[in-house]
Amino acid sequence: MTVKIINSSDVESLLDWSELVTSLIAGHDRPKAQIRDVILSRKEDTLLSRTAWIDGLGQLVKTATIFPKNNDTSISAINGAVSLFSDQTGELEAFIDFHLLTKWKTAADSLLATKHLARKNSQKILLVGSGNMSSAMVAAYKTIFPNANYYVWSRSLKNASLFSKKHAATLVENLKKGVEEADIICTATMSIKPLIKGDWLQPGQHLDLIGSYRPDMREIDDIAIKKGSVYVDSFDTTIEHIGELKIPLQSGIIKRDDILADFYNLKKFERKSQNEITIAKNGGGAHLDLMTSKYILKKWKTIHN
Repeated sequence: MTVKIINSSDVESLLDWSELVTSLIAGHDRPKAQIRDVILSRKEDTLLSRTAWIDGLGQLVKTATIFPKNNDTSISAINGAVSLFSDQTGELEAFIDFHLLTKWKTAADSLLATKHLARKNSQKILLVGSGNMSSAMVAAYKTIFPNANYYVWSRSLKNASLFSKKHAATLVENLKKGVEEADIICTATMSIKPLIKGDWLQPGQHLDLIGSYRPDMREIDDIAIKKGSVYVDSFDTTIEHIGELKIPLQSGIIKRDDILADFYNLKKFERKSQNEITIAKNGGGAHLDLMTSKYILKKWKTIHN
């Protein structure tokens, strides 16, 4: 088998957010994925290795390094590598551009949750964080909220200002005010201490939580997690692994039954009222990387076969 090397420049123009969301839904109709994560850390630096096997689809290993201080340089804070293996033979099928895969998988993950949980008439979308992931979310959200207005807040006013110009988003300097006025709040930071206070939340809002990935990381506080109806992309990659849920579960702020569903029970992703506050925790997971990788490979083959 000839190993494919798939770069962003080869295929990204062919990718479509709606198609990918459909692929994620189809992937969850297959046998449940076997997944396993390994996290190693040195202070704020992290090595995260994720593996997945979905019977009938394939196997994948994705390794990410997260070095937050790289943000002070020209080097990306997040780097890594992705290997996709054949379901039938176990042969290495493709190396896929790490940044391409991470962008499309992560944004489509939150887009799938938002499509089911956010109010259909949402008009004000607040991005908390001004990095690459927030940029990807603007592109993804536009597929279901084409007329929405975008707002951005960041701990770096300079970065937020650059983001606002690039994406025609309104710069927000007061996070409390920005949260209070938003219909959708999307957090994509590397914060350890909660940034979003539950006292700021308003009836009917939807929160997409993307940033936290370690047991010591949170983007919203106890009051916020208690106020909302909580959903996750995967029980297996969030509850025992990410501080956003692990910490309030351990302290008794919420119970396991308060986490209502993951993508393997998508029919439960449903807003019960216009005033309900919904929260979707995006934990990623190598099974989602695998589903996305197969979609990317399929699109790549349309121009290389």
